Amino acid sequence: MNTIALFLLACAPFAASAADLANGQRLFASRCASCHAVGPSARAGFGPQLNAVIGRRAGSTPDFRYSTAMVKSGIVWNDKTLAAFLDAPGDLVPGTKMRFWGMSDAKQVGDLLAYLRSIPPAR
Repeated sequence: MNTIALFLLACAPFAASAADLANGQRLFASRCASCHAVGPSARAGFGPQLNAVIGRRAGSTPDFRYSTAMVKSGIVWNDKTLAAFLDAPGDLVPGTKMRFWGMSDAKQVGDLLAYLRSIPPAR
């Protein structure tokens, strides 16, 4: 393992604790909520609901009609894949239906992902 990988591994607990959930919630409300829902009554709208998105296979919620590209992408959403998708959706999944200009600020992406991780699966 190289020095950079060891450094990143050692810093991971600090990076996770540095995330600002309140900012992540604000970012979700301002940049995501017009298309996506979270929470106990979340359902697909213009985009799929995002409860328990981390660890979920892309294109797999039954109440949203995904693009063929998303269904066939083989992606399982995690911090790395979501960050890449948020940065440039069409680059990660050419043919996606998602219309989003992108979010590349690492702090904002980290805050948003921390917020999404805090949303429990719908019951």
